[in-house]
Amino acid sequence: MEFKQLVDTAEKWCTGNPFDLIFAEEDDERRLDFYAEPGISFYVLCPDNMTGGTDNFHVWSESEDCLPFLQLAQDYISSCGKKTLLEVLDKVFRSFRPLLGLPDMDEDTFEQYHADVEEEPETDHQQMGVSQQ
Repeated sequence: MEFKQLVDTAEKWCTGNPFDLIFAEEDDERRLDFYAEPGISFYVLCPDNMTGGTDNFHVWSESEDCLPFLQLAQDYISSCGKKTLLEVLDKVFRSFRPLLGLPDMDEDTFEQYHADVEEEPETDHQQMGVSQQ
């Protein structure tokens, strides 16, 4: 993907959350830097398949406080399959939700799923297998 398209995607992503794209550099690293209050910063190195650059996206932060929160996004990027910039940024945002003072979406999803599983009536299981007449 052309770097200009990556920058446009990043700017559009920033309109829906507290992060701002504060720096974009194409020449050396194809790097996008993001910042949000209270002092949360990270950057994304974008793949450049045309010139033999990095194969996948890479996220990192120069802030020691932010690094542990990026583990989820780093694991996601290293998992199988190519990722888009938007998928990577969404995963980073989810990782930083606790630092931004937002509820952790993964815990909410688990609680809702767990509640749904407990509410299922057991009588549905009789439909599977041999009839009990």
